Amino acid sequence: MFSQGLRSNRHLVFILTAAGTVLGLAGIDLVLPAIPAMPEHLAGSAEGAQLVIAAFVAGTASGLLVFGSIGPRFGRRRTLIAAITAYALLSLACATCDRIDALVALRFLQGLAASGPAVFAPAVIRSLYDDTGATKAFGVLGSIESLVPAFAPAVGVVLLRFGGWKASFIVTAALAALLASTICFVGSMPLQGSSQRAAGSYLRLLRSGVFLRYALSHAFVLGGLLIFVFGSPFVIVGTMQGVISQFMTMQIVGVGCFIVSANATGFLVQRYGAELLILSGTLLAAGSAVLILIYAIAGGHDPSMLLYLFFPMNIGLGLRGPPGFFQALRAGDGDDERAASLTILAIMAVSAVGTALLAPFIRHGLTALAATSTISQVFAVSALAFLPRFRPHA
Repeated sequence: MFSQGLRSNRHLVFILTAAGTVLGLAGIDLVLPAIPAMPEHLAGSAEGAQLVIAAFVAGTASGLLVFGSIGPRFGRRRTLIAAITAYALLSLACATCDRIDALVALRFLQGLAASGPAVFAPAVIRSLYDDTGATKAFGVLGSIESLVPAFAPAVGVVLLRFGGWKASFIVTAALAALLASTICFVGSMPLQGSSQRAAGSYLRLLRSGVFLRYALSHAFVLGGLLIFVFGSPFVIVGTMQGVISQFMTMQIVGVGCFIVSANATGFLVQRYGAELLILSGTLLAAGSAVLILIYAIAGGHDPSMLLYLFFPMNIGLGLRGPPGFFQALRAGDGDDERAASLTILAIMAVSAVGTALLAPFIRHGLTALAATSTISQVFAVSALAFLPRFRPHA
C-alpha cells in the first residue's frame, strides 16, 4: 500500500528512478568519444582504452546479481541511494586517474554501482502503478532508455571538446550526486510488495518455467535486435558498399517505431490482453528477421532496403517489450529485484554471446548477420511455444 504522500509523488518517484537508469546507461555512451584520447593522456595503449568500456560492462553484469540479492535485504530506498552515491564517488575518482590500469579497475566498480537503478526501476514501477499503469510506465521508460545511445555520444563529444577526457566523468559525478540528494529529500519510495518472499533465490527463478518463458523470450527478441544493430555498421559499409548515414537513418526510424509502439501498449493490453500482444510482437520481430535473411540469401545488396525490413522488428519489440517484462516480474512471485536482474542479465548475455559468435563470420555480410539475428528470434518464439504461461493463483 502507498502512503498518501507517495501517491501524490509517484510520478516524481518514477522520474527520479528513470533518471537513475539513464545515468547508468550513459556510463558507456557518454565516455565513448573520449576513448581514443585516453592512451595519450594516461600512458596506456589502445587495447587498454577498450578495456575501459569492457570493465564497465563486466561490472554492470556483476552488479545486477549483487543488487538483486541485497535490495530485498537492506531495503529498496536505502540501497538505491547507496548505489547512486557510490556511482557519483567512483565517477569522480575516475576523473582523478593518471594511469589507464587504475581507470579500468575503477570502471569495473563504477559499472557495478551503475547497475543498481536498473535493478530497482522495474520493481519501483510495479509498486507505483496498477497493472495497466505499470505497462504504460515500462513503455515510457523503454522509450527514454532507447534515446540514450543516440544522444549521449553527442553530448560526450561536446564535453570532450571543452573539458577533455575527464569532463564526462565529472559531469556524471555531479548529476549522480544531485540525484542521490534529491531521492533523499523526496523521502519516500515504494515498499516491497506484499507478496515479497522472505527468502527468494535466483535458483528458484531459474527453476520456474513461467519466469523463463517471459525472461528468455524478452531476452532473445531484444538480444536478436541488438545483435543486428551491433553488426550493421560493418555490414552496411564493409560488405554492402553503403555509407554510415544509412545505418544512422535505419536506427532513427527503428527507435522511432519502437517508441510509438511501446507507448501504445497500455491501451492495447487493455483491449487485447498481454499474452496476445507478447505473442504478436514476438512473431513480428521474428518475421522481420526472416525477411532480412531471405533478402540476403536472394542476393540483395541495397542497404536502403534494410530501412523497410528492419523497422518491423522494432515495432515487435515495442509491442511485446513492456507487457513481456512486466509478466517476467509477475512470474517472479514478489521477488521483483531478482526477476529484473536475471532478465536484464539474460539480455546482456544473448547480445554479447550472439555478437561474439557472429564475429568470425561477419565478413560474409548480411547473410551471416541476418541468420544470427533470426536464430535468436526463433529461440524467442520457442520459449513462448514450449514454456508455460503465467496463470494468477494457479
